Amino acid sequence: MIPNPWDVGTVRALEELGFQALATTSAGFAFSRGLPDAPDAVGVDEVLGHIAEIVDAAHVPVTADFQSGYGPDPESVAANVRRCVEVGVAGLSIEDAAGGGDLFELPEAVERVRAARDAIDSAAEDVLLTARAECFLVGHSEPLAESIRRLESYADAGADVLYAPGVGERDDIRAIVESARPKPVNVLMSANTGLSVADLAHLGVRRVSVGSALARAAWGAFLRAAREISRDGEFRGLEGAVTFAELNALFEAPHSH
Repeated sequence: MIPNPWDVGTVRALEELGFQALATTSAGFAFSRGLPDAPDAVGVDEVLGHIAEIVDAAHVPVTADFQSGYGPDPESVAANVRRCVEVGVAGLSIEDAAGGGDLFELPEAVERVRAARDAIDSAAEDVLLTARAECFLVGHSEPLAESIRRLESYADAGADVLYAPGVGERDDIRAIVESARPKPVNVLMSANTGLSVADLAHLGVRRVSVGSALARAAWGAFLRAAREISRDGEFRGLEGAVTFAELNALFEAPHSH
């Protein structure tokens, strides 16, 4: 189970809860900067600075949400991946969605994954490469079949972990897991679909992340309370807020490893 913090405070909180690994979230970071989650909204230098901050704050392995590599071609993807590895990540993900919500054509997507693999191998040992097929998120007409086709190609290109964000049906998850073997599969849980971590493990899933979900949960509580103050002049939305004392104690305590 790899939750996704978006700043140093959320890193600290998740570590104190006992999670053994963390992953960045491009959306959570972008929203914190008042920007949309789009490849051209936040520059690669700013993204790398954020990833470095998360890595430096954490005492557990961190994998980076590196979108599609922040480059127009495999060579620039490789250069950016090398820079990402240099900040100390334990892994990173490369997705196959191009600008405008379209997918890269498969041969180009494979070359981008292969370029990331080669860059990792030339820069570090034991850095996991996760390849993402975005078919479910971009509205592909046959998302399951196309995800499987793409993930099998990405495995051949050197991906260590395979990931089709947006898959939610048990049978679809099981089909992806079976087609990916022996490579492990990551599943994104972005909402309460009724599936538990134990359910996913039973389906053969090896890794679970939540993407922007924790950030959106925080934004949800913030917006509900703020809208009620603005609209009604009421403060009911502040009920359930964590206490000042609890947060102060969390951040005053020695940071456990």
